[in-house]
Amino acid sequence: MKIILFGATGDAGSAALRAAVARGHQVTAVSRQPQALAGLSPLVTPQPLDLMADPQAAAEAARGHDLAISALRPPAGREADLVPLTRAALDAARLAGIPVLVTGGAATLKLADGSGYTVLSAPGFLPESVRPIAEACAAQDALLEAETETEWTCLRPPALLTEGPQTGRYRFGTDTLVTDADGASQISFADFGAALLDLAEHPRGSRQRLTVAWGAPAPALAAG
Repeated sequence: MKIILFGATGDAGSAALRAAVARGHQVTAVSRQPQALAGLSPLVTPQPLDLMADPQAAAEAARGHDLAISALRPPAGREADLVPLTRAALDAARLAGIPVLVTGGAATLKLADGSGYTVLSAPGFLPESVRPIAEACAAQDALLEAETETEWTCLRPPALLTEGPQTGRYRFGTDTLVTDADGASQISFADFGAALLDLAEHPRGSRQRLTVAWGAPAPALAAG
C-alpha cells in the first residue's frame, strides 16, 4: 500500500511507521520535523508539513495514496488543537478520496467494571495532569461522530500506552476498555502501531470507533 502518515514522529506515529515499513508499505511521513526521518528506510518519504498552518497542503499531499493515518497529538498546553488537527486530516483524506485511520484517546471508553462510567467521567480514575488531553479526545470523538463524508476508522488506546515489546498478543474491542486476565488495560506503542496496520490491511468497515489492548500481560512487565 501507499500510505500517508500524519504525525509520523510522535510516539504512536513512529510505532505505526515502523510497522508499515516492516510490512513493506510505502509511507509518506508527514511531520514538522522531517529531519528526524532522514535515512530511515527507502520506503519512507519525509514530508515537511504543518497541518495547522496549511491544511490545503495536507490535501494535496494525500492525493495518490491508498490510505491516510492520522497519529496527530498536540503538545502539552495546546490540547485544544487536537480537534482542528483531526479536522484537517479528515478533510485531506476526503479531498483525496481515500479512507483515514485516526488514533483516538481512551476518554469515552467505558470501564470494564460495568459501572457505566467512562475513563473521563469515572471519579478519581484520571490524574488531573492528563484531564486536558482526555477532554480533547472526547471532543475528537464528537467530531468523528458528526463526520459523515469521510471514510474514517478510529482506533483508541487502552487506559495505558507504554513503552514495551511488540508481542502480537492484543485484542480489539469497541466501546469498553479491553483488559487482560489481571484486569489491567494497557498496550505498548509497538503493539498499538501494529494494530493500526492490521486495520489498514484488513478494514473492519468505515465510521467505527474501536479499541485495542493486550489480552495477556507483556512478558517484560510480568517479569517485573
